[in-house]
Amino acid sequence: MLTALRDLSLHRQVFSLALPMVLSNITVPLLGLVDAAVIGHLEHAWFLGGVAVGGTMINVTFWLLGFLRMATTGLSAQAYGAGDKAAQAGYLIQGLALAWLLALILIVIHQPLAELIFHFSSASAEVKTYAGQYFSIRIWGAPAALANLVIMGWLLGTQNARLPMWLLIITNVVNILLDLLFVLGFGWQVRGAAAASVIADYSGLALGLWFVARQWRAYALPALKSQLGAVRHGMGRLLKLNRDIFLRSLCLQLAFSFMTFHGASLGDTVVAANAVLMSFLMLVSYAMDGFAYAMEAMVGKAIGARSRELLGRSLIGTTFWSLIISLLMTLAFACFGRDIVSLISDIPAVRAEAARYLPWLAAVPLVAMWCFLLDGIFIGATRGREMRNSMFLATSSFFITWWLLMDWGNHGLWAAMLVFLAMRGVGLAIVLAYQWQKNTFLAAEETG
Repeated sequence: MLTALRDLSLHRQVFSLALPMVLSNITVPLLGLVDAAVIGHLEHAWFLGGVAVGGTMINVTFWLLGFLRMATTGLSAQAYGAGDKAAQAGYLIQGLALAWLLALILIVIHQPLAELIFHFSSASAEVKTYAGQYFSIRIWGAPAALANLVIMGWLLGTQNARLPMWLLIITNVVNILLDLLFVLGFGWQVRGAAAASVIADYSGLALGLWFVARQWRAYALPALKSQLGAVRHGMGRLLKLNRDIFLRSLCLQLAFSFMTFHGASLGDTVVAANAVLMSFLMLVSYAMDGFAYAMEAMVGKAIGARSRELLGRSLIGTTFWSLIISLLMTLAFACFGRDIVSLISDIPAVRAEAARYLPWLAAVPLVAMWCFLLDGIFIGATRGREMRNSMFLATSSFFITWWLLMDWGNHGLWAAMLVFLAMRGVGLAIVLAYQWQKNTFLAAEETG
């Protein structure tokens, strides 16, 4: 292990993939923070609560389909490692076709879907009203948002992190600028925040397709027409692979959605405070996901090349730097958490409520880093079944913990979230240790 850590080429490889994704991923929760800051300075807490609930609704809807990026990254990285150019091209075409099919379905069913979600929400009437406004506008960005997931996954799988970085950064900068213009400039309130996101998604799609065309030519991939048959012949395999990843994502979003919606039942001030803190949790998630994305690409490449040595080096280098970053984030939240909260909302009740739960947030980076890294390992190996089973365990632990601590109110919710993050890592770590010892992890999981 120490020999690997002294290898500067390993650190360069990790950072060439991770750093661009960390930098670009941070812009995603920063967008959420800008939303919270812009809406949080309006005169009523229910505007912020509405964006929090509506944002959760759209994120649940899109993140449940996060397998579009994950599967594309893992499969493309394995194809890259194996030197299979036809497979690299085919996985992109299959992913885009599936993304647009799912987007069409979402647009058709979005109204009854919103009504079903609100049926299980205890939020106030005002929060539901503004959440509905946000959701009904954002859903029209689905074709672009889902296609962007596939494009990001494919670019990363082909070992290029710079283009996904610029795709995310430019898309989110456009979103932030339009957010400020529409909400503060035009006074469109919640509708303005939603419209800004939709326009930014389609701007990102145009940029992403241009990046794909450049990468396609640079790698001398087969002509597009020759790969169109991959949509018909390969879709079944892609769907089977994504089945378990979808169930894993469903459990993940169930826990996060419960956090938001049950928090809403504790009052508008609590849901607004949780919106601020969850923005910080997303900041941690997206920062750590940068290293997880690097792990996906490196592990997928190692498995495609059938190299145990390359796989081991990938695990050591990425884990080392993830631990360093997690320690720094924990110190930042512990020392400056109250100051950061004060920048997001100037509503005294919301600031005071958020400050009560900062100790839970400070513990998140060190607890959560393991589940993000291990997710990256198993995504790169396209082992959806193990990810699904680990997530079942973590989700059960979340609800058991909340049930045992429900008398703690919002503190019980945050305790359950910390247990959830910890158990995600524990389950996958046990599987990895067992399969590594048996020398069975190097083979990619079959999708049949």
